[in-house]
Amino acid sequence: MIHIPGWFWAATIAFIVALFVFDLVVAVRRPHAVHLREATFWSVFYVAIALAFGGVLWAVSGPTAGAEYFAGWVVEKSLSVDNLFVFVIIFARFAVPEEFQQKVLLFGIAAALVLRCIFIAAGAAAIELFSWTFLFFGLVLLWTALQLVRHRNDEPDVDDNVLVRHARKVLPVTDDFHGGRLITHEAGRRVVTPLLLVFLAIGSTDLMFALDSIPAVFGVTSEPFIVFTANAFALLGLRALFFLVEGLLERLVYLSIGLSAILAFIGVKLLLHFAHEDVSSAVPEIPTPLSLSVILGILIITSVASLIRVRSHPEERAHATAVTIRRRDRERTEAAHGETSSSH
Repeated sequence: MIHIPGWFWAATIAFIVALFVFDLVVAVRRPHAVHLREATFWSVFYVAIALAFGGVLWAVSGPTAGAEYFAGWVVEKSLSVDNLFVFVIIFARFAVPEEFQQKVLLFGIAAALVLRCIFIAAGAAAIELFSWTFLFFGLVLLWTALQLVRHRNDEPDVDDNVLVRHARKVLPVTDDFHGGRLITHEAGRRVVTPLLLVFLAIGSTDLMFALDSIPAVFGVTSEPFIVFTANAFALLGLRALFFLVEGLLERLVYLSIGLSAILAFIGVKLLLHFAHEDVSSAVPEIPTPLSLSVILGILIITSVASLIRVRSHPEERAHATAVTIRRRDRERTEAAHGETSSSH
């Protein structure tokens, strides 16, 4: 049983809020394009903070809590890299100037953290109330892993985003970014800038990714505190990581396969845990240290294999993974239904 003292909960939340406010001040006070040196510094800083927190948690609550945190953080960090693919596409689609990108990223990260807190609370409550929650999470992750492989060469359709399409219909949208404002006045009327649409696109994308990442981290630990901190520290460094690996992302051609393998592994782990608890204690479980080793091994193999592949085939590029149904898929389905109906 992992014990998290109340004072540690309060201190951790205060620390995370302080880090986010600090990051917000750094990003918004002086809008500018983030270069490699600055991105490297802040990426290393946030990774160091996350690792140091794991050490503190290990000392306060024991090695089990520490190992579960590190495993959860690695899972969330690896899944967050897939978010970065979509962010690149969104910024390119809306032609967001470089000096405004980190501002949008930070607001998107804040929204993602709030949404994940809600999902974490819901997931923890479901685990307490329903013994089959781990079975459900396991099946969701196996289905997601399959979808990642099936759609590994697809690009997300940003224009098909429900929130963005609805906002375009009901809100007066200007083409000018107006110095990075979300809402402004133009020709005597209040209008929204493309930056608000970008924020909606990123926020809704984070929502979709949370539906996968929360079950994944619950596959590593069922302790809400560890689930929350693993998500928070993975998200806090996302702004700097985006600018650091932006050019590297397209070289990770096997990333979707690696993430699929990780999600499938955690899905199997959850199914074994459910069978162990609800079917027979003779069913083996996968210990956390082994989970951490497998996840790290998959990430290392995936990254090395990707770089080797791109070196020998420089024309190949990675794609953002697509777990949702694309517009063209729906049109194909609707056309098939139409043909079926007309034949009758």
